[in-house]
Amino acid sequence: MLPTKLPRDRLRQITDRFEFLEAQLNTGPEASEIAKISREYAELKPVVVEIAAYEQLLADFDEAQVMLEDPDMKPLAQEELARIEAAIPAAEKSLQLSLLPKDAADAKPAMIEIRPGTGGDEAALFAGDLLRMYTRYCEARGWRLEIVDIQESDLGGIKEVTARVEGENVFARLKYESGVHRVQRVPETESGGRIHTSAATVAVLPEAEAVDIDIPATDIRIDTMRASGAGGQHVNTTDSAVRITHIPSGIVVVSSEKSQHRNREIAMQVLRARLYDAERQKIDDERSADRKAQVGTGDRSERIRTYNFPQGRMTDHRINLTLYKLDQVMQGDLDEIIDALTAEDQAAKLAEMEG
Repeated sequence: MLPTKLPRDRLRQITDRFEFLEAQLNTGPEASEIAKISREYAELKPVVVEIAAYEQLLADFDEAQVMLEDPDMKPLAQEELARIEAAIPAAEKSLQLSLLPKDAADAKPAMIEIRPGTGGDEAALFAGDLLRMYTRYCEARGWRLEIVDIQESDLGGIKEVTARVEGENVFARLKYESGVHRVQRVPETESGGRIHTSAATVAVLPEAEAVDIDIPATDIRIDTMRASGAGGQHVNTTDSAVRITHIPSGIVVVSSEKSQHRNREIAMQVLRARLYDAERQKIDDERSADRKAQVGTGDRSERIRTYNFPQGRMTDHRINLTLYKLDQVMQGDLDEIIDALTAEDQAAKLAEMEG
C-alpha cells in the first residue's frame, strides 16, 4: 500500500455522505428539504470525483505491486508504477484543495462599491477608470454588471458608484479586489506634467438573501426623493429615488432608478449585502487573530495595489506581484492577478490545515 498523508477515513465519510444524499434525492425528499439536500449534493460532487480519481490511483498502485511478482509482467509493472508515483502528488494536491473549507459566499452575486480617496478630481477620474476595468472584466467572463447607483463628478469621474454583478462564482473571483487602489500618473488636470499619487477604495460584498439576513421593518426608515442623473442632468421630476436608513447601524443606502418599486428592491439588496458583510467581517475577526495571513480578507483601508502609468506597471502588494502590462490590466485583463491571489490564499489555507 502506498503511504498517503490524506485521511482515508475522512474520504470514506465524504463518499458515504454523498451516496446517502444521492439516495435521498432518488427517493424524493420532502419539498422543504429538496433545496438544502440538492445544494449539499452539488457541493460534495466535485470532491467525490477527486476522491474517486485518487482512490483509483492507489488501487492501480497496489495492482502494479502484485504484477511485479510476475517476471513476465515486471517491465510493464515498473512502467505503471513510475506513472502512478508521478501522478500521485498532483492528485493529492488537487484533492486537498477540494477539501478546503468552502466560503459559503463564493457562488453568490456581488456588490461592488467604488469611492475616490485622496487626490480630489484625479481620484474621481481614477474611480471611473476602475469601474470601466471591472465592467470589461465582467463582459469577458460573461457576467452581468448592473449599475445600482452612481454619482458622477463634473469632469466625468465618479464620486461614488454601486454596481451589482451576477454570474458564475462572482464573489469567489472578485473578493480579492477589496481595499485601497493607488494610482501614479500625470493627471489630465495637471499642466506641469508632474506625477501625482491618488487613490480609490473598492469594497466587494457578497449579495445576501433574506434567509441570510433578517431585517425587521422596525429597524429601517424609507424615504423617497427626487432622482437626478449624471452631473445633475436628466432630472426625474417624480419622487422615485429611494433612501433606506438602517437605524441600528446607521447604514444609509440610496437607489435612483426610474422605478420606485425597483429602487426599493435594489436598496434592500444593497443593505442586506452590507449587513451580511459586516457580520462576516466580525466572524473573521473572531476566528483569526492574524487576518493579514489571509489574502482577500484584510482590512479594507489597506493599500492593496498600485497602478503606475509612467512605467506601465501594476503591483499587487499582498503577494509582491508586478506586471508590466498596465494597459491590458486597465482593459479588464485581471485573471492573472486574481489567479495568483487565489493560489496564495489556497496555499496559506493548506499550510494552516496541515499545521
